[in-house]
Amino acid sequence: MPKLSKRHSGNKSKVDRQTEMPLAEAVKTVMGFQKAKFDETVEVAVRLGIDPRQGTQNIRGAFSLPHGIGKTVRVIAFVDGPAADEAKAAGAAEVGGEELAAKIEGGWFDFDVAIAHPSMMRFVGKLGKVLGPQGKMPTPKSGTVTTDVVTAVQEFVAGKIEFRNDAGGIVHAPVGRRSFEENQLVENVQAFVSHIEKLRPTSIKGVYMKKVFIKSTMSPAVAIQLAQ
Repeated sequence: MPKLSKRHSGNKSKVDRQTEMPLAEAVKTVMGFQKAKFDETVEVAVRLGIDPRQGTQNIRGAFSLPHGIGKTVRVIAFVDGPAADEAKAAGAAEVGGEELAAKIEGGWFDFDVAIAHPSMMRFVGKLGKVLGPQGKMPTPKSGTVTTDVVTAVQEFVAGKIEFRNDAGGIVHAPVGRRSFEENQLVENVQAFVSHIEKLRPTSIKGVYMKKVFIKSTMSPAVAIQLAQ
């Protein structure tokens, strides 16, 4: 088992993972941990009472946080015609069709989000095997397959995030950086958790939202007290 750093050990001694705190207090606790030498990402993890094996219970989508995520998001767009120039002007790092798909097939993955016009899916569809495992495959459900490519580019460049549950029924998402103000993180977490709550599948009969944790890249997790 790897030895914990003095910083991580010291941070971990300040919190009991089983003790749930009101959101504002949980954020203050995370922000009070000893910092790393870089601007850490702050993340939430929402443990859901879903069965990931059931397609109707999977949680997936995209959401614009009130204060963004505090990082530059590299977006590419599969689109042609006048909209290609507009997407480029909106902030897309690369635009194209068949040639862009070929570039990705050749091993280029220097982007965070791929957006596609439905007419481009004849080129994008074959990229599922390489983009799927990375969570970068465009899909209608996440808002990355759309006829309004320009607006989608603008939203994702501004910090719109994609999310989906993992095999354990947990949704992980970035909600900001350690350099954010505490109130910005509180509002981002509140907005994201409320959005996940609205996505509750109708087939869920028991507890839907079981646990919510917040942490930074190098810190231990802090449990958030859910509203009753």
